[in-house]
Amino acid sequence: MPKAFTPKVVTANALLEGDVIYLASDDRWVRRLDEAEIITDEAIAQLRLLDAQARASEAVGVYLADMAPTEDGPQPKHFREEFRATGPSNYHHGKQAAG
Repeated sequence: MPKAFTPKVVTANALLEGDVIYLASDDRWVRRLDEAEIITDEAIAQLRLLDAQARASEAVGVYLADMAPTEDGPQPKHFREEFRATGPSNYHHGKQAAG
């Protein structure tokens, strides 16, 4: 029996800066997870992924990440995505300095 589809977001790294980015519902790349489009339909997720992968001049390493939908936006279901969403861990800069 196939595994049930879980909600996802399209994520990647910005080509020039290397920052973690997420695809928003209006096709913009955003740097904040709470602005990402959460996709609940498997077919739509695959189409969004293919579209994002075709934008190689903007992003690298595009993939679908499992998320839990909440009132505050998507929340990571795995440690890796939580780590990516909060930014570098070696010292406070970038996303961590702004928070």
